[in-house]
This record gives sequence, structure tokens and C-alpha cells, in this order.
Amino acid sequence: MPTADRTDLDHTHDPGVRCGVPGADGHPDFPIQNLPLGVFSPADGARRAGVAIGDHVLDLAAAHAAGLLTDEAARAVAAAESGDLAGMLALGAGPRRALRHRLFALLRADSPDRDRVPALLHEAGACTLHLPARIGDYTDFFVGIHHAMNTGRQFRPDQPLLPNYKHLPVGYHGRASSIRPSGTPVRRPRGQAKPPHLDAPVFGPSRRLDYELELGVWIGPGNELGNPVPVAEAADRIAGFCLLNDWSARDIQGWEYQPLGPFLAKSFATTISPWIVTPEALAPFRIPQAPRPDGDPTPLPHLLDPADQAGGALDLDLEVLLSTASSREAGLPPHRVARSNARHMYWTVAQMVAHHTSGGCNLRPGDLLGTGTLSGPEPEACGSLLETTEGGKAPLRLAHGEERRFLEDGDEVILTAHGRREGFAPIGFGPCRAVVLPTP
Repeated sequence: MPTADRTDLDHTHDPGVRCGVPGADGHPDFPIQNLPLGVFSPADGARRAGVAIGDHVLDLAAAHAAGLLTDEAARAVAAAESGDLAGMLALGAGPRRALRHRLFALLRADSPDRDRVPALLHEAGACTLHLPARIGDYTDFFVGIHHAMNTGRQFRPDQPLLPNYKHLPVGYHGRASSIRPSGTPVRRPRGQAKPPHLDAPVFGPSRRLDYELELGVWIGPGNELGNPVPVAEAADRIAGFCLLNDWSARDIQGWEYQPLGPFLAKSFATTISPWIVTPEALAPFRIPQAPRPDGDPTPLPHLLDPADQAGGALDLDLEVLLSTASSREAGLPPHRVARSNARHMYWTVAQMVAHHTSGGCNLRPGDLLGTGTLSGPEPEACGSLLETTEGGKAPLRLAHGEERRFLEDGDEVILTAHGRREGFAPIGFGPCRAVVLPTP
């Protein structure tokens, strides 16, 4: 299906439709207009595919067994019977869209099957949420230009961006095995670091642990080895989005990254939100890619598509919240550290996919891409502590009086994302959160 059709609005975006599930109407993340996909297990059951609706999870296998799903919607659910969504993601937009339409009809307050819905629901708080799919490969990009500028100035004041930045979406291959769903604690890593005052490196716990505010991008249908995906078709390979925290040990990173880039400073943990928010749910929040400033190079032909430029960017409010062990003990709410927006991506997600495959690399269903840190132009929109504290030189003062240069043991980082547009129901991603534990 052409890229332009992907962003079409339909009846599933109608903000006036009421849901039959109590608490779903007006839910800050999961109203009936969202319907994100995930994998969950109830307290007494095995992993299975589900959909978030309000404060509940709808069991897709149970809906299928009850005869409430047919044709392409049933095909989508059957592909995820193993409790892994990779098979469903591989089917592409058609079955995914059919499932969305059928669930929307089923969950409406005026659905003729509304009396059969309660038997399909589990309270979300009583469920365990898992990674939606087994992630075979993970690639992290660097498309947040304000983050690139802010961090670059700390090391290269006269030339913050390296010469390639505006010609291609810079990325590196990350570690898929250490990706965990929201709520899984993160152990402070050990590694080599070389403080400026020492002549030789030392090994020990990272003292400059940081977060990074990113979006994750789930790959649907892949491509064969040696067959690049044209940028005009790249959006059709995207199955959905999540939040992603690319935890970073800055002191380890600063010593090890030259000449090959991040390694142990990144591979110890990555946290993602567990629900896949589909491209269909995000259709109201598609916007044109921001025009490039005068003097910036025009992307090469393999990275430029008019339809992608017209609607390939996303208007999503992003936040970073931080709570400390002492603030939680005092019953205080998390402190908002930053507020940014996904519109600050210098490259679109389609351009990321096209570039990733341009040399012949094959992507597979369930692969995950990270956008890189999505900071904004204002000081309060910095998506990492490295930026917020200017490399630790200017400590962040929290609302309850504590200060942070980098993360301390017991700190909990919470990322959120919401789509908001007049005339449409707001939707969210659910939290992406984790507590930092001490080095064992």
C-alpha cells in the first residue's frame, strides 16, 4: 500500500465514539482510539497476545477462540499464538488494520457483542507485561539534532556536528539481548574509565550513569539480503512505535568509544515500553518533516521522497520524570526533568529504514530501531542528563531539594509520550520506567 494511504484517517479515530470498557473513555494512554498491541501473562496463565484498553488488557487468543475475530483479523491473531508478535508484525498493514477495525467495533459501547467482552478482559495491574517480540537485532540512530548539537558542543565547540550528520542518518548496532520491558530494574554497570586527572584507566562502577529519551521503532515485513527498501516504501515496513531509554554510562563511553563507537557503555541495558502503538493509531499526529535550514544539504535521492516529507514526521509530546529513593519514601511525586517532542528528528523514520537497508542489510520482523535522544531546542527540553547538567558541571536541582549531576542508585527514570491534536482523542504509550540498582 502506498505510504500516503498509511496516514489516512478513518472511523477508528472518531473522538465521539464511546467504549464499553469502564474507564477507557478519557484514559490518558489507552482509549478505544489507540488499541496498542503487546504480550502479557495473567497471574495464572501463559504469555499471550493482548491489546491495552483503559486499565485492562483484552486477551486476543480468547477473542479468537470465542469466534469474535474472522478473516484477516483472525489471521493476525493466529500469527501470534506463540505469545510472540513477530509473526503478526510480519504480515504488514492489512491484517493489522483489519484487527484494529474489528476490535474497535467489538469494544464500542453500542457493540452488539458488548456482553461478551468482559470475559476477555484482565485487569492490567494484575498482569505481567513482556517484550512484544523476540528482538533479533537492534540499531540505535542519532537523528535528534538538538541532542547531537548539545553533546557535540561539549567536545567540539567550533564544530558540534561531524561532517556526515546532515548527509545520512547516523547509527550503530546495539545489543538486543539486554533490552528489557518497562519496570525491569537496571544494574549500574562496571567498566573501564579514564578520569582526566589519572594517567591510566581504572575499572569499577560507572559514576556518570545517564538516560536517553528516545522512540523505538518496530519493524514489520522485512527485506531480503541484498535488496534495499526504497524510501517511498519504507513506511510500509514499520509496524509500530514504543518509548526507549538507551541507558548510557558516560564515563565508560568517553574512554571506549573511539574509534568504533559505543560498546559496554550502552550494552548493559535498554528499557522499552511494552505496548506497540501502531502507525494507524498515530495517523492523527502525522505532520510534515520540518524544512531544512538554509544551507543544509538536500538528502541524496535514495533518502528523499515527497510523500514522506509531507507526512513522515510525528507530533508527540515527550517527557522525562525522575524520582529518587528519598522522594518516594516521602510520598512526593516524580520531578519532571524534561519535556520535548518527536518533531525534533532531523531524519524521518522512513529515512532511517531506507538508509539501514541501502547497503543491502536485511531487516527482519521484530527488529527494533532507536531514534536517538530526542531533545528540543530549549534548555528544559534536554533528553539526557549529559545535556541538562552540561556534562555534570551544572547540577540539576530537583523540586524536593536534592541535586543530580548523573543518576544515583535508587533513582527511577520514567519516560512518557502522548499524541495530542485538536479534534482527536489524545493517546499515549504507557510509561517506560526503571529503577537503578547498585552494582553487585
